[in-house]
Amino acid sequence: MKQYRKEYKKDQLERQDLMDDPRELFRQWFGEAGAVDIAEPNRMILSTATPQGRVSSRVVLLKEISSQGYVFYTNYESDKAQQIDSNPRVALLFHWEVLERQVRIEGSAKRISEERSQAYYDTRPEGSRIGAWTSPQSQIIYGREELEESYKKYEQLYAGKEQIEKPPYWGGFEVVADRYEFWQGRQNRLHDRFVYTPSGAQSADLRWDVHRLAP
Repeated sequence: MKQYRKEYKKDQLERQDLMDDPRELFRQWFGEAGAVDIAEPNRMILSTATPQGRVSSRVVLLKEISSQGYVFYTNYESDKAQQIDSNPRVALLFHWEVLERQVRIEGSAKRISEERSQAYYDTRPEGSRIGAWTSPQSQIIYGREELEESYKKYEQLYAGKEQIEKPPYWGGFEVVADRYEFWQGRQNRLHDRFVYTPSGAQSADLRWDVHRLAP
């Protein structure tokens, strides 16, 4: 695997570059990722676990940065949703290779309101809205034809209708973070890593402790 080795030398991250609130630093980094040639800067790896400890990871898309946390949408009958319902602890990972940066976020996920889910659903392209009805996400199917036939059925059902109702089993989760780690690649594998953890009790004016970690 020697051919895949690379040297990191685009930037650096010093203590004075950080903000008191990791949420603000994330917003800054996310904005910088959106300003360079990255196809989907909102792409993130979501890791969940069952109560028995079986861990699963997959790529999902961040759709909103709220005052409380980070929102993504899914089928509530999917594996990831079922795991979150039984164990709300999750981890998010953003990797922006062009910037040689990554952000790790840990926290708890909770379902958002039906009203918020409906408001976002109404902004989706028609095909995506019909697709939400079509796919029994994470369930075994016996061929693509099954999906295509289901799609045609719902396409005909909603043909000519401006409003496509949201499936009751589809909606959003919001991840409320209690740990952040910011990583900036550096030469000689001496990367810059800083971790934020809550200082004291959780509150609206949450304070954070910041520490540099060895790479």
